[in-house]
Formats: sequence, structure tokens, C-alpha cells
Amino acid sequence: MKIYIGADYRGFELKKQILKFLNEKNEEVIDVGAYSYIEGDDFNDPAVNVAIAVRGNPESFGILICDSAHGMTMQANRFREIRAAHCTSPESAKLAREHDDANVLCLSAHFTDEKLMKEIVSTFIETKFTSLDRRLRRIKRLDEREDYD
Repeated sequence: MKIYIGADYRGFELKKQILKFLNEKNEEVIDVGAYSYIEGDDFNDPAVNVAIAVRGNPESFGILICDSAHGMTMQANRFREIRAAHCTSPESAKLAREHDDANVLCLSAHFTDEKLMKEIVSTFIETKFTSLDRRLRRIKRLDEREDYD
């Protein structure tokens, strides 16, 4: 499994902690930016990079970090096949994976300390999707249309 990770300037320090944590767990992690701390950079580019890398690749996950996790979540979810979830606890990460087959984890640098990050990330990457007909149907509907008139 490959894990693509991206952050803006507000998520840069937490991203470094996540990279260290995942490397210690011998996970294959690909950093798609930002590669240095640049005050005021935008969340859009790392979110797009992760979404493009993950979509069409069911053997991968994404992790995105910004201040609130809202911008990253919104940007990533604009792509078909991406199911980005802003998770605030191990329980929310478990449900995102089990019920919705989330493939991108979004974290808030503002509200997530290192201990909580480790719990959420571990839960997200270790939890399997529980494939039920109703869940598959709902997930399929996410990609039916991109625009609603």
C-alpha cells in the first residue's frame, strides 16, 4: 500500500511527524508537498496532488493536513473516486473507513496533537471497508454527477 501525503504551511510540522511515524511503521509514503515551510501558501496544490495520485489506485491512501482540515477536504472531494474524510478521533477514522471506504484522511493541524495523530492515522490505515450492498450503492452515487443544476 502506498500512502500519499500533502500539507500546506499550517500542516507542515504535523506532516513531518506523520512521515516519521509512518516510516517507523515501514509504510511506503510519498510526500507530494509542500516540501518547505512557506508562510501563506495555499492548500489547493497538495490536495490536488494527493487526489490525483490516489484516484484510480485502490491500493493507496492519502493524508492531507491543513489548519482546520476543511479546505483540504473540500478540494480533495472535488475529484471522482476520492472520498476524503476529516477525522477528529480514532472512532471517526474507523467509521470513515468501515462505512464509507474513505481513501483520503484529512487532519487539522490546529486540533490534532502527536498522540492523537498516531491513533487516528493507525486506525485509518488498519481499518478495512465493510462491503455491504447499501454502502456500495451509496459510494457509487457519490460519483454519479459532478454538477447539480
